[in-house]
This record gives sequence, structure tokens and C-alpha cells, in this order.
Amino acid sequence: MGDRERNKKRLLELLQAAGTGNAHCADCGAADPDWASYKLGVFICLHCSGVHRNFPDISKVKSVRLDFWDDSIVEFMTHNGNLRVKAKFEARVPAFYYVPQANDCLVLKEQWIRAKYERQEFMADGKAVPPPGNREGILWKRGKDNAQFLRRRFVLLAREGLLKYYTKEESKGPKAVINIKDLNATFQTEKIGHPHGLQITYRRERHIRNLFVYHESGKEIVDWFNALRAARLQYLKMAYPELPESELVPFLTRNYLKQGFMEKTGPKQREPFKKRWFALDPQERRLLYYKNPLDAFEQGQVFIGSKEQGYEVSEDLPKGIRGNRWKAGITIVTPERRFILTCATEKEQREWLESLRDVLCRPLTPLHVPTAEAESGCSSR
Repeated sequence: MGDRERNKKRLLELLQAAGTGNAHCADCGAADPDWASYKLGVFICLHCSGVHRNFPDISKVKSVRLDFWDDSIVEFMTHNGNLRVKAKFEARVPAFYYVPQANDCLVLKEQWIRAKYERQEFMADGKAVPPPGNREGILWKRGKDNAQFLRRRFVLLAREGLLKYYTKEESKGPKAVINIKDLNATFQTEKIGHPHGLQITYRRERHIRNLFVYHESGKEIVDWFNALRAARLQYLKMAYPELPESELVPFLTRNYLKQGFMEKTGPKQREPFKKRWFALDPQERRLLYYKNPLDAFEQGQVFIGSKEQGYEVSEDLPKGIRGNRWKAGITIVTPERRFILTCATEKEQREWLESLRDVLCRPLTPLHVPTAEAESGCSSR
């Protein structure tokens, strides 16, 4: 066996070695990483390797399977590895800081990697990163009634638990005051059409208000995101003092479990099926639907309770009901009514059924308790 084959075999053994963490990307957790930073000593996935290439003074990457590895580099990888390097560079990650997963957008992964290795924000012997606290700056916000993005001044008051935005930088009065208690933030880069696109949602009267914003700087928009998470953690600690921090962190922000178009009919089930954009919020157990993906307000919402409360999700359509263009049906049964939906393909139907049943089977906790109007099943628009 030649040097090339021998070293490749050693690297592949390292990837599977127990207790090393090498079987998953050191940065986003993706399974079966095929790349490595031979300057840092970690195994990473293809997407994260692309970020590492952007700072060659700190990290240099090779393919585990395609590139040649000499003995000294293999030895270096053997004496480091994901768990050891993560212990060094992730020694003090604040609880509020969002650690991206494999399916997250590029800007989250890029800023996480830069914060770890380039700025070294989380090392034990480095300068501690203070909680973000108050924050003020300009974000580009999509207009409620048009598709134009305009500069808006945003102000976060962490102690007061408020986020405000102003239509003009010199405005004295805010256009909106958002309570951190009702706020969520989620990166929606594809939907917004910008690599730094962030969706901020909050309750406004009986509905969910959506704000779509971005900043040209990836660091700036991710800093805003983590500042909102820090403010949320501060609020939750005061609202639920009996719960440990580890149980509060999953509720700082959340992504939609699934989004996409379906068709729905009305409460009498004789109305024409209409195409709507649906978004499933697993934390608040709401299925929201919109005429268009970037609408400021939902047209309606379905609360997904538990089986014990009389909620059900079933495949196909009730007898005598046929979809318009789409035939793969879903029926959601609530104590108040049935919601009849159709999907474009059987694959979409399976994915929606899996996601809805996931929410249906989740236990209700104090942090899941919905508002009274959500329990009523649906807003009527």
C-alpha cells in the first residue's frame, strides 16, 4: 500500500473514530464530512469548507478523499480532531448565541465560523463577549403594501423588552413598538430574495405581523439576530424563573417546520379551492396561511392542539369533496371545524402530513400555551 492510500485510510478511520466528533462537521453538524481544515485540525462539510477558504491565513482546507495528505498533516489531524478543537474555540459560547445547523442559511454559518476562528470570540482565555444589550441601526425593510425595501431605523431596548422602528432616521415617534414577548426572528433568505434576509414576526391585535428586513453586512444582520435572541432570553428568565436556562433556549427563536403552497376550501367545503402560502409554526402550534409568501398579515390560522383535545390530521379528502387542480388531500380536524387542503404532489402531501403530525404529537408545555384566539381554531379572513 502506497503513502497516498495509507494516509487516506488513516483519515477515513479518524472520521469514524469514537469520541472524536469527527463523524459530523465541526461547524454545522452535517453528517459524514468529506473535507478538513488541516491548519485548524477539524473535519468539515463541503458548505463550511467554502467559508474556510475565505480566510486562508487562519484555515486551509483539503478533500479527505481526493487530495494528497502527507504524514505530518495526518499526524496533526490525529492529535487534534473536532471535539478537541471545539473545546478550544467554543469554550464560552453565550446561551443566546445561535449555533447553526446543517440546513441553515449561509450567512449564519459564515458568521459562526468567523466568530469562532477569525474573531476568536468564544475562547476560554479570550475577552468575554458581553450580552448585546441595547442596539440601534439601519435595516432595509420591505414595505407593507409594496415590494420596495426602504431604510428604516431600528432600536432594541433590551431591558424594557421592546423593539421599535422608525420610518425616518430623525423621526421622534416610532412607526411600531414590538414587545419582545411576542417576537420571533427567522432567516428566510430564499423567500425574501436576499442572502441576509431576516423575517421578524409579532402579534398585532388578532393577527401575526411580518416584517421582512436585511442588511448588506452579514455580520450586522447576524448581530441583530443574536441581540433579539439575547433580549428574548432576558424576558423568558423573568417570565419563567422556575425553568432552567437550558429549557428556555429552544424558545428564543424558531424556524418554521415547513412552508409552501397548498390549496384550501372554505368552512362549508363547497367553496372553490384557492392557492395559499402556508407556514407551520411548531412552537405556537399554528398553521398560518397567506395569499402571497411576503404578505404582512396572514389570511387565517389553524391551531394544532393535541389528540387528547380532539385534533386530528388525516390523509386524503372527505367523501364527495374534490380539489381544484391538486388532488393529494389533507384533512385537519379541530373541535370547531375541518380544514380541507390539497397538495401539488404526493411527496408534498407526505412532508406536510409528517410535519403536522409532529406538532400534533408534541406535549403542551407552559411555553406552548397559545392565546385564546389561537385556540378558537382560525381567524376568519
